[in-house]
Amino acid sequence: MASKNIINILLYNMILISVLFSIHSKAELPRFEHPIKPDGSLSLLVVGDWGRRGAYNQTEVAVQMANIGDQVDPNFIISTGDNFYENGLTGVEDPAFEESFSDIYLGQSLQKQWYSVLGNHDYRGDVLAQLDPILKQKDSRWLCLRSFILNTDVAEFFFVDTTPFVDKYFTNPKDDTYDWRGVLPREEYLSNLLKDLDTALKESSSSWKIVVGHHTIKSAGDHGITHELEKRLLPLLQENHVDLYINGHDHCLQHISSSDSPLQFLTSGGGSKAWRQIIRPWNPNELKLYYDGQGFMTMKLTKSHVDIHFYDVFANVLHQWSSSKGVYSM
Repeated sequence: MASKNIINILLYNMILISVLFSIHSKAELPRFEHPIKPDGSLSLLVVGDWGRRGAYNQTEVAVQMANIGDQVDPNFIISTGDNFYENGLTGVEDPAFEESFSDIYLGQSLQKQWYSVLGNHDYRGDVLAQLDPILKQKDSRWLCLRSFILNTDVAEFFFVDTTPFVDKYFTNPKDDTYDWRGVLPREEYLSNLLKDLDTALKESSSSWKIVVGHHTIKSAGDHGITHELEKRLLPLLQENHVDLYINGHDHCLQHISSSDSPLQFLTSGGGSKAWRQIIRPWNPNELKLYYDGQGFMTMKLTKSHVDIHFYDVFANVLHQWSSSKGVYSM
């Protein structure tokens, strides 16, 4: 087991070095592989907007994630960003990494690989710290890159760095300072990212295409629609028949269906501090769930079926959604 961990860390280091020193290259997005269960299924947990040293019910959510995890036996966990509040990490030695991550998610079922994206609060600190392989040496569960692809036999996950899309972080940051190392020049960065994502989605033959980002595309929450993503990312998702878009950013649990495509919008941003009684008007035929409290999401997939549950901080099921599709042999 120790030798396997060393090999994984070395591979991660090689990929990270390639990414850091080839920021604007037109190379494909980094790819990782994760095995599915022997029965052909894949299970995972999704949580976002969590890193508060256990405060705002973060610890309670972690406990219930572990309890539900004991039942579903997740293959891995997805973090939808804003991993460390308020201003990311100060560096690789910042104790917030242990105090908000390693010391909080202690349950046995949570000792799995975590795949994480960056949120806007993460960009307010030393953004390269969260990408540094030193953190994986501190806690082998940790894997965070700006954008990358996770391959499994039943689904392909496309993790997208959404923060650089948002204009106000550049034009009107107010009192916040953002670490844009590796992002500037911005338009070149975004153009390359969209091109690489489009190519990867078109080449994918996976049964399920799932895109993960921090920011909302459609949301009845406080942040609402992220218009830059609606304009630049959403058409690409629809054109390439993406099934699910999973995000955080709004501190709630939410499911919005799309009236013009099969694409589903799933928000899991209830990992700690929630925004109570903040909801925007939304078409009730599209808004399948809006919960303004803490919680998390689970997902189980096979090649032909997906089953999603949203849980509150007491592990009560708030909402369930499932879908099936035909599987054709090539």
